[in-house]
Amino acid sequence: MRRKPLALLGLYLFLPACSGPLPQPDSGLTIPGQWQHPPAAPARMPDADWWQSFGSEELNRLIHQARASSHDIAAALARLHQARATATVEGAPVLPELNGEANANRDQLIGSTDGYSNELGATEEERRIEHFDALLTVSYELDLWSANRSRRAAARKRIEASERDRAAVELTVTADVADTYLQVLALREQTRIARLNLDNAEQVLKLVEVRHAAGASHALELAQQRSLTANQRWQIPRLQQEEREATIVLATLLGVAVQELRIRGEFDALRAPGIQAGLPGELLVRRPDIARAEAELAAAEGDVRVARAALLPTLDLQAGLGGGAERASVLADNPFPFLILEAGLNAPIFNAGRLRAEREQALAKQEELLHDYRRAIVDGLADVEKALNALAGTERQLHGQREELEQARQSFALAEIRYRAGADTLLDSLEAQRTLFEAQDQEVQLRLARLQASVSLFKALGGGWRSGSGGGNGRGD
Repeated sequence: MRRKPLALLGLYLFLPACSGPLPQPDSGLTIPGQWQHPPAAPARMPDADWWQSFGSEELNRLIHQARASSHDIAAALARLHQARATATVEGAPVLPELNGEANANRDQLIGSTDGYSNELGATEEERRIEHFDALLTVSYELDLWSANRSRRAAARKRIEASERDRAAVELTVTADVADTYLQVLALREQTRIARLNLDNAEQVLKLVEVRHAAGASHALELAQQRSLTANQRWQIPRLQQEEREATIVLATLLGVAVQELRIRGEFDALRAPGIQAGLPGELLVRRPDIARAEAELAAAEGDVRVARAALLPTLDLQAGLGGGAERASVLADNPFPFLILEAGLNAPIFNAGRLRAEREQALAKQEELLHDYRRAIVDGLADVEKALNALAGTERQLHGQREELEQARQSFALAEIRYRAGADTLLDSLEAQRTLFEAQDQEVQLRLARLQASVSLFKALGGGWRSGSGGGNGRGD
């Protein structure tokens, strides 16, 4: 009859080895073999310092400052520290727990009003009772169903998820800094062109006013030119306001007051980087947000195992060494004269369905995280496709717009020559100049869109981040 319990105990001890590590999550999605709009020319993949591709030392400095002082990044790092501490707490039950206890008691027999204690004839020493004891215990819960190991594995996966969350936050802050910096420089360039355009409009207005005073121009022409000049005039404060707002956003990203921020870069000094998108399947190990969702899904499997194990019995073991004496000196000579051995089997009998509901809750959470993982993959693929489409579209627009800009330059040069030769009026020359300024402003906007599309693509591709060894396989033990 004793063989059966021993056989069952052997089976219980063998079960943890059978449970195995947490499996790699499978999204169940079909990843396309190539992008819809791959880059026309091959270029290098994004690296960890992708922002250096824009050729701006000021941008490099600002991004390093943001990565060091951003409150969002600091908060993400604090969450990582929390996850590591939590993993230590969750992993502690895997090993035995050792505790020590020491007590000192003193009981004093006090005199009563009836003099009874005096009648006993007890001396002062006999009326005082002292006792000292010490106890050293080792307790351990046999991990029969791998609940403790699964809990530890889930906590380790959450460390991975927190690490990748920090990388995702850092990538977002970096991309936002680059995007906002480009916007500030572009708005400054647009303001410069707007001032030139305003000067041109005011010169045309003066000419029209002179012609109207001489009776050579209709009142309608004068009203139209005044309207155009007023339009050009209010464009400048609008652009300046947008520039100040973008500068405030940039200062916020850097974690400093806007008064401390000085931007001295030139928009024309920026260069458009070349980027290779790679294959869609590589995105799963190059996007920290996708890797984070994968790690969270893997951790959910550990939670499910823990919830299932809670429905089964647990076996607790405890061993102790202890002793007691009336004097501390005697206890010090032999502090542990007796041994305590205990074993306890606990099994859930009735809990109003709480344990089963917790298991169902863990399964539902796992289902939710599976859809979050799928959504992260789909969103990542869409981000790259949109960035590639934006790059291709702005490249085509820039090609056509630069031809327009070149024609505007030639038109202005010819108008200047004809005006000096007396073949055209000053009005024709100024109109050609206004057309040139408008074409220059449109070019700045398209160049900004092209540069921001590059930032979006860098971010969509993970910014050079790559999952470390074992980081993307969902392994754990």
